[in-house]
Amino acid sequence: MDERLRRPAGIHTLRLGGTKLTYLPDGAGQLTPGWLPDVSEETWAAHPEYLDATGNLVASMGGLLVERDGRALLIDAGLGPQEIPAEPGNAHGRLYGGALLDSLAKAGRAPGDIEAVAFTHLHLDHLGWACLPVPGTDRPAFPAAEYLVAEPEWTRRHLAEEHGTSKEMLAALEPRVRTVADGEEIFPGVRVMLTPGHTAGHAAYVITDGGRRLIAFGDALHSPIQVDHPEWSAVVDHDPVRSAEFRHRLVEELARPDTTGFGLHFADVVFGRVERGGDGPAWRPVTS
Repeated sequence: MDERLRRPAGIHTLRLGGTKLTYLPDGAGQLTPGWLPDVSEETWAAHPEYLDATGNLVASMGGLLVERDGRALLIDAGLGPQEIPAEPGNAHGRLYGGALLDSLAKAGRAPGDIEAVAFTHLHLDHLGWACLPVPGTDRPAFPAAEYLVAEPEWTRRHLAEEHGTSKEMLAALEPRVRTVADGEEIFPGVRVMLTPGHTAGHAAYVITDGGRRLIAFGDALHSPIQVDHPEWSAVVDHDPVRSAEFRHRLVEELARPDTTGFGLHFADVVFGRVERGGDGPAWRPVTS
C-alpha cells in the first residue's frame, strides 16, 4: 500500500448489489504535515509511507458517481477547472483540478445524466464543477442537476468563505440548492448522515444495497493515518473537538461488518475498510 499512499487516485469502481460506485478523479493537491497539527515530527518520521517526495500528504480530488437503476447521482464536484498555487503560511500546497468531466465520460456518462449533486460540505474543492463555468462557456457542468446541501451547512454557508469559497460561488449554487436533513434518503439507497466538525453542517452519505453499505465521509477524515488516530483533527476543522468526536464514531461505524468507506482525499486508496488489530484500527484498501 505504501506507494499508493504517495500518488493521486485514478478511476476506481466498486459494486454494492445493483449499485455501481465510481471514483471520478478531478485533480489532486498537497497537504503539508501541518494539516494535522497534533501529529509530531517523530510520528511522521516513523511513518514516511504517508508523505510524498516533497514531504507532503497527497490529497486526491474528485467526486463519487453513484449509479442505480439507470439513474446517476454525484457526491461532490471536485475543484473544477482551476489551479490554486502554494503560498507561504498555507497548510496546503498546490491544488489543481479540471479532469472530472473527462473521468465522467470514461465512466460512460454525460454531464446531463447527473440528476443531483450531493455535497458533503461547501469548501471550494468540493464545489468546483457545480459553480464554475465549463471552460469556453458561461455555464456550470451539470445542466439538469439539483444541488443537495445539509440544512445546517447551507444556513451557515458564510463560514465557508473563511476557507476560500467565494460569495460568487455560493451565489452560483443558490438557485438550485435543496437542503436535506439527517437520515433523509436523497437517492435510492443513499441517506444523509450528519458529521459536523470539519464544517458546521458537514454530511457523510450512507449508500446501502445488497446487504452491504458504503459510507462516503467527505472531509471527516483527510488521511488514512487518522483512522488509527481519530483524535487528530485538521487545522481547518471548524470545531476540532466536535470533529474528533464524530471521527471516533465514524471509525466505529466503518469497522462494522459489511461496511466499506470512501475517503475522497485518501491518495490512491479511496475505497477501504477499517480493520482492527493489535495496534488498533487501520485502513485496508479494497478494489471490489
